[in-house]
Amino acid sequence: MTDTSAPAQPVRALSLARIEGALPWIALGLVGLLLPLLDDSYIGVIAQRAFIYWILSAGLNLVVGYAGQIAIGWVSMLTLGAYTTAALTAGTATPAWHPYLALVAGGAVGALFGVIVGLPALRLRTFYFAMTTLGFATIVTQVALAWKEVTGGGVGTPGPVFPWPFDPGWGFYYFCFILAALATWMTANLASSRFGRALVAIRDAEVAAEASGVAKPRLLVAVFLFAGALGGVAGGLFASLQSYITPDAFTFEMSVLFFIAILIGGRGSILGPALGTIVLTVLPEFAAPLVQWSTFLYAALLLLIVLIIPGGIADLLDYKNRRPLERHREIVPRPELLARVLDRRTGGEVLSLANVELSFGGVRAIAGLDLEIRPGEVHGLIGPNGSGKTTTLNVISGYYAPEAGQVRLGDAVLPPRAPHLRADYRIARTFQTPRLIGGASVLDNVMIGGTIDGQGSFAESLLTLPRHRRDEKRLREAAMLALAVVGLDQLAAVRADRLQHSELRFMEIARALMLRPACLMLDEPAAGLSADEIRRLGALIVAISRQGTAVLLVEHHADLIFDICDRVTVLNLGKVLAAGTPAEIRSHREVVSAYLGA
Repeated sequence: MTDTSAPAQPVRALSLARIEGALPWIALGLVGLLLPLLDDSYIGVIAQRAFIYWILSAGLNLVVGYAGQIAIGWVSMLTLGAYTTAALTAGTATPAWHPYLALVAGGAVGALFGVIVGLPALRLRTFYFAMTTLGFATIVTQVALAWKEVTGGGVGTPGPVFPWPFDPGWGFYYFCFILAALATWMTANLASSRFGRALVAIRDAEVAAEASGVAKPRLLVAVFLFAGALGGVAGGLFASLQSYITPDAFTFEMSVLFFIAILIGGRGSILGPALGTIVLTVLPEFAAPLVQWSTFLYAALLLLIVLIIPGGIADLLDYKNRRPLERHREIVPRPELLARVLDRRTGGEVLSLANVELSFGGVRAIAGLDLEIRPGEVHGLIGPNGSGKTTTLNVISGYYAPEAGQVRLGDAVLPPRAPHLRADYRIARTFQTPRLIGGASVLDNVMIGGTIDGQGSFAESLLTLPRHRRDEKRLREAAMLALAVVGLDQLAAVRADRLQHSELRFMEIARALMLRPACLMLDEPAAGLSADEIRRLGALIVAISRQGTAVLLVEHHADLIFDICDRVTVLNLGKVLAAGTPAEIRSHREVVSAYLGA
């Protein structure tokens, strides 16, 4: 069996980081459990409201904080869950349901409409999607006003009363606390899974996520389903807490509260938005005269966070990443470990382009390109700026659809406009500008490259079932080994945005190696590297190819190309100017004139 054990010292650092991250949650849990000892009913009601709001915000945090979707009108899920639970319990729509069953139905309605509201996010971006969610929230409120026989219209309808053991008072308090803790546990499980990493990758580096095999539509639908369900459950609890609900209870200010709580808490964090929700729920209760200024105060608080603490509360709590890093760090790859990372069974097929053509407007970017990248070889692709090198990589990667010609791996024709499917063919790549998920650790950035190798489902990750745990263990060990190959294993626990430029280049290669690529495409990997780092990079690339991987190297450092490539193709204005061995290209008169110079 292949040994993929990770180096001991970085693993200990990661274990310590996990323990430190658990301490705030333990403290919050103890406060929640012991709060009833105060025997103050007013504080109990405030705490219940905070728990209910956090149940909704926990799901919304995945949508806004992790996936980066601007969903301002998520209060609609609270409204739907509240009226569904209240109407079913009161028997205004059907024969009366038991309150607990009605709460489940509220969650189901929230899940359904969470997907319906979320579908536009697959096409709409930023503020257009925000307007869609706000519009839906307005529609839900108007329906509640008009459907008087079910909702009571403007008069309202009584909320459900939950019987023993979660009857009104401290019983209901513990019900809200348990459900908030369960929502937190599930969202934390998801955030630390391959699905959570994929969400953050979609938010920060969508093209890199697609290159790693992340299917955005399917993932976002699952997240909207879960977030809507939590919003619906929160609505049912809110209806019980209010005792009587009217459309006026679901205000625009409430929707803003949920959204701002996540932003001030910090994107890509579970703890920060939880604290943000608690603070914004409790603060108005102890500053009642300021309630009429709540919208202004929310805006001022958001502006303060953006200007002073862009990372929100999460950054304040993340003291580990404020520790200084060692200066003058040296990248020392270990190519001898490659045999434990790469799978020789994925090689053996030629990646070929046959008569590929592509134009942008009236500009011919690629004109009848024929190209073969063979297993076990480094194939250099060079040419002046604008010659079509990166465009060729984008065609192979599926970001561009050729107007004519085909891209094949062996006998398989690669489908155009399907970049996330390239990972299934074990085609990996890096980018001209390193695509990193800055708030995530180096280890998490690399683990994204192995997303398609996970076997556990979305639900299994939510509940951290055995298959999910096996996935995480296997991906973590493989990522640590890939980092050891490129010489970055000592930085595994560090946030990626703290790395030097050269380290980011090698980190991208480690992420690509997680796919165990049959073909690896490198887009100017030596840009910004020192002479020593370029030499080590060259040795690593050659070692990767000798494991049976076909390597396509786009690079402006001619010395690197001629030192390590087995074959070289020169492009000019989208056409092949010359192709052959490095020696043949060096002496080619037109290449010297057009690209290399005298």
